[in-house]
Amino acid sequence: MRSIRLYVDLPLAPDTDASLPAAAREHATRVLRLRAGDALTLFNGDGHDYPARLLEVARSLASVRIATRSAPAAAESPLTLTLVQGIARGEKMDWILQKATELGVACIVPVLTARTEVRLHAERGEKRMAHWRSVIASACEQCGRARLPQLLPPQPLAAWLSRARHETPLFTLDPQATLRVRDLPTLSAAQLVIGPEGGLDAADLLLLRAAGAQGLALGPRVLRTETAGMAALAMLQSHLGDC
Repeated sequence: MRSIRLYVDLPLAPDTDASLPAAAREHATRVLRLRAGDALTLFNGDGHDYPARLLEVARSLASVRIATRSAPAAAESPLTLTLVQGIARGEKMDWILQKATELGVACIVPVLTARTEVRLHAERGEKRMAHWRSVIASACEQCGRARLPQLLPPQPLAAWLSRARHETPLFTLDPQATLRVRDLPTLSAAQLVIGPEGGLDAADLLLLRAAGAQGLALGPRVLRTETAGMAALAMLQSHLGDC
């Protein structure tokens, strides 16, 4: 029997009724074809799941009855991972956000680097942020997380480094480095910087070294931006997290 989870940006409480927002309503009734009486689970990012049942489905309305609130979901990793991702083009960035969410990151920071080809002006940036939040919410629906990773606004790498938590280990991938994931000591948190399609240039690397970043090798091969971060996150979770 399939389990339906829907993210809603609403306050939720047991023994209450709620109307699904338009996007959730369309997904539940048109895509999933749920009908009155069908069970589903709602979550709003507070760390809990809310088992519910559809009460009424109409053309512009879908109401639910929330039954209970679960204990905090166990899908969050004990390793607090921040992915600092050079903004990639189009669907690549969507894929990165989706898979990073599935791999348990706590925070995602889209950054502009010397070789970033994407330029986000104010209006386009707002639309892109809304789209990225939707991608992350959908990934949480699928993978069972009840907390959405924090998504920071796009910003220059230098700006993020000036505000980063310097007590948290900072890594960037380097095929020439001698440090491997298996060599890392026990950590409770880590920050990982991944370049865009063209990689990090010399100026970016100087900034990172000045901020105390360590080079981390996954192997002798140069990976694409959409592969590199996911491979590193998976290895960090396997060695230090909950995989």
